Amino acid sequence: MLWSDPDDKPPEDLRHAQAMLRRLGLLMALAMVLAMIVIYTR
Repeated sequence: MLWSDPDDKPPEDLRHAQAMLRRLGLLMALAMVLAMIVIYTR
């Protein structure tokens, strides 16, 4: 890598959006597991 190459880091707002989407995906996965448990126990 040359010293004149730009940084590979994404902008701050893009990193914030990626973190929010990651948390949303985790929340959706937990909600699906909880829904499966509720459906299974009925």
